[in-house]
Amino acid sequence: MATTNLQRFAWLSIAAAVTTILLKGIAWWLTGSVGLLSDALESFVNLAGALMALAMLTLAASPADDKHAYGHGKAEYFSSAFEGFLILLAAVSIAYTAIDRFLHPQEIEAVGVGLLVSVVASLINLFAARELLKAGRAHNSITLEADAKHLMTDVWTSVGVIIGVGLVWLSGWLWLDPLIALVVAANIVWTGWQLMSQSASGLMDAAIPAEQIASIEAVLETYREQGLDFHALRTRQAGRQAFISLHVLVPGEWTVQRGHDVVEDIEADIRAVVPFSHLTTHLEPLEDPRSLADLSLEN
Repeated sequence: MATTNLQRFAWLSIAAAVTTILLKGIAWWLTGSVGLLSDALESFVNLAGALMALAMLTLAASPADDKHAYGHGKAEYFSSAFEGFLILLAAVSIAYTAIDRFLHPQEIEAVGVGLLVSVVASLINLFAARELLKAGRAHNSITLEADAKHLMTDVWTSVGVIIGVGLVWLSGWLWLDPLIALVVAANIVWTGWQLMSQSASGLMDAAIPAEQIASIEAVLETYREQGLDFHALRTRQAGRQAFISLHVLVPGEWTVQRGHDVVEDIEADIRAVVPFSHLTTHLEPLEDPRSLADLSLEN
């Protein structure tokens, strides 16, 4: 998918965030529910995250240059880390408001209309989240996946708030409203922590997912059966780009052309199982002991 199309999904997230802020703000204004207020505050986090996602997707798509020979893919991790940080700030704000409402209970008004508006906002978020998640997984974009997962968390949070406000309306137990707001705060703290941890992992050059490494090993095994061998397999993820390096050991009497052809086949097979990957291979003779002098590179 072209970069402009990925940016189009970021714009979808921005539009959804602005719309849900307005709708949830109206729902809170009509009802006075602190639970609905907490839901509206989280939508501001969605907007900030979506704006950051747009900026980082644009930067990540910039071509490699003299100072960034491996491209700018890691910029995507700054987006998810920033969104995680904003989520934690929102959680603190929600918790503060909820505790104040515990101390100063307040009746909830116009519940029916307020909940209807909140349901519409949740459906908008659900649609946007599904589209972002589909695009993120199809094109290996951690930025879009993080934004989608946050929106889905917002959807489930809204469901909890709607049910809680409805229970307050039916039971008259005003303490349920701030209690639900605290549960919402705890839930989004967990989401924020996950996003920040994932971002830190990417910035620390964590290996690609284990299932993809297993797929690479399966490809290499088919060539081992043909008499070749391999070592020093190393991987790292930088945004949507996977970087893979590998030493390929072939019979010493092979010509350069034959070794080159086999390496090209190996790289093509690996790219088939690990999309969006950049491979660096090093050709070595099987019989030369020096080929094993760099075993420290083994996983």
